[in-house]
Amino acid sequence: MLTIVALLMVLGPLVFVHELGHFLVAKAVGIQVLRFSLGFGRPLIAWRRGETEYWISWIPLGGYVKMAGLEEEGMAGELEGGKSPVPIDPARAFDHKPLWARMVVILAGVTMNLLFAFLIYAGITMSLGEARLALVPIDSVNAAQLPPGAEALATLHHGDRIIRINGDTVTTWNDLEESLLEGPDTVRLEVAGRPAPVIVRVPRDHADAREHAVRALRPLLPAKLGVVNPGQPAARVGLQGGDIIVRAGTDTVRSWDEMVRTVRRSPGKPLVLEVLRGDSLLRITVVPEVQTETDSAGQSRTFGVIGAAPDPRLPTVHVPVSVTRALVGAAGQTIWQVGAIATTVKRLVLGQLPARELGGPILIAQVSRQMLRLGLETIVRFIAFFSVSLAVLNMLPIPVLDGGHAMFLVAEGVLRRPLSTKLRMRLTQVGLILVLAIMLLAISNDVLRNLPR
Repeated sequence: MLTIVALLMVLGPLVFVHELGHFLVAKAVGIQVLRFSLGFGRPLIAWRRGETEYWISWIPLGGYVKMAGLEEEGMAGELEGGKSPVPIDPARAFDHKPLWARMVVILAGVTMNLLFAFLIYAGITMSLGEARLALVPIDSVNAAQLPPGAEALATLHHGDRIIRINGDTVTTWNDLEESLLEGPDTVRLEVAGRPAPVIVRVPRDHADAREHAVRALRPLLPAKLGVVNPGQPAARVGLQGGDIIVRAGTDTVRSWDEMVRTVRRSPGKPLVLEVLRGDSLLRITVVPEVQTETDSAGQSRTFGVIGAAPDPRLPTVHVPVSVTRALVGAAGQTIWQVGAIATTVKRLVLGQLPARELGGPILIAQVSRQMLRLGLETIVRFIAFFSVSLAVLNMLPIPVLDGGHAMFLVAEGVLRRPLSTKLRMRLTQVGLILVLAIMLLAISNDVLRNLPR
């Protein structure tokens, strides 16, 4: 039941916001809206207000806004519940509106999804403040990455706690990074229990060198699991969110980074983990999945992964920020996610990511359930992330998706005449078959992930 509730919490608002965008803009430019539906197929609940039918339909995997002039026949029309009985006003049909108005209507859905994500991120920051990692102890220092003048950072050891920087008390890891990136030529780090400070001397105008120094420092984060990816090695052997890894193989695990390093060194090899779950200490054997990556020099190397992410509920300090900074930060986060999701889609299309990585509604429900258990802020942030994902996916140039409709309008603008209704319907049928095939593949992957191995 919790899985279903989590899925509805994530998908419901996003589908509603997306279709609301199409609906409001269509009304604004004078297009007759015949039906607004959450879900596909025949209705479970239906009512009419004015000229528009409102449905909640029985296939809860999306929604649609049926506009005069876009009432497709055949498979696509049946998926959208068939023709509307509402009389059509030809003067208010979609195709009778200017090209710019139709394009705005088509792009309104993805725009609303992006705006929704942006408002979530901005709202969280304005209400709670900017989340910054508390100044946790040092986990490790990559001495080989330190630039000239920052060699003294290599004397920092696991567990060392920095208490002051240039005489000022610091409370967050961000303060440490900002001091090393933007501070004076000489930065003095006072460490608890040490009589002498650690002194870093890197000129302020050596930005790249300072960035290397920051990246060389790793914070000590607990080896506590957050989301465990369904179907991945960690999930298959029963690891759960909230588990704390205390030992991996023969090594005591003191931090998340140590656990990751041990897993990466064990591709395809059984690895015994000692796991603290509540008050119980469990021994679980996992076989990390073998993955390959190519470095900047073109050299390939294999490493192991178990498909688990760290618990996002880290020691955090919320710092109040201005409205302007909250809005700028929200915009940056939204834009970055658009790029990241587009890159993932590109890799799937080019075959750089295996098709088995594609997930469907079952995977979404399982991840949503884990996010819900991690707390309100986590699930709300996941909704924002998924809203961006929905926007990017809807802009794929596949007929039946918003990107496909936009493609038709671009072709009309280039040719200076609309594509024939017959051609559009055929392309739409092909697009629908393609989307259904992708959905079938995703659901098949979901089922296979959950089969015992």
